[in-house]
Amino acid sequence: MSEKNEIVARHLRKFDALTDKDIAESQPFWKPRKIRKGDFFNMQSMVCNDLGLVVKGIFRIYYRDPQTDRDKNLFFFSENQFVVSFRSFISRNPCWYFIEAMEDSEIVFISYKDLNGLYETNPNWGKFGRLLAELFFSYAQTRTEEFMFFSHEERYLRLLEEHPNIVERIPAYHISSYLGITNPSLSRIRKRVKR
Repeated sequence: MSEKNEIVARHLRKFDALTDKDIAESQPFWKPRKIRKGDFFNMQSMVCNDLGLVVKGIFRIYYRDPQTDRDKNLFFFSENQFVVSFRSFISRNPCWYFIEAMEDSEIVFISYKDLNGLYETNPNWGKFGRLLAELFFSYAQTRTEEFMFFSHEERYLRLLEEHPNIVERIPAYHISSYLGITNPSLSRIRKRVKR
């Protein structure tokens, strides 16, 4: 089994709906791709056509505020996470965000067309689709709830739980943007937390 196939299989086995046979059936559709730091997995105003699995690297999903011309980071996705603009992917409507590699990255991806072909021909893949939708709904609701119920410091600690070495991998201003705070506020939090 190739390294790409093993990476895909290892991750997909986490979804109880899929058997080894189901995973093997999908292997020809997963393609490797390298994305350089600063390049995009998907651009704003374009339909997101691929579901990616991050093998190496970290991506940010962000939008550019047209009034301030500042980037607002919404999500980070790193190793062993799917990266996609899920709303665009399933609705076939243009994406409202940019998805950018924060460092030289590697993914394996499957196209919308190929994934939907699996959904239509195999009920286990249909169940995978439902579980994937639940996963991305959970990401979105968790992110909303973090802003409603958690302090800046608590949000920072939760970010470190999900992406333990993110502080060493990306500039602090991206973390500040994600948390919805200023750089000086992030510095104070980091001093208090000292991880």
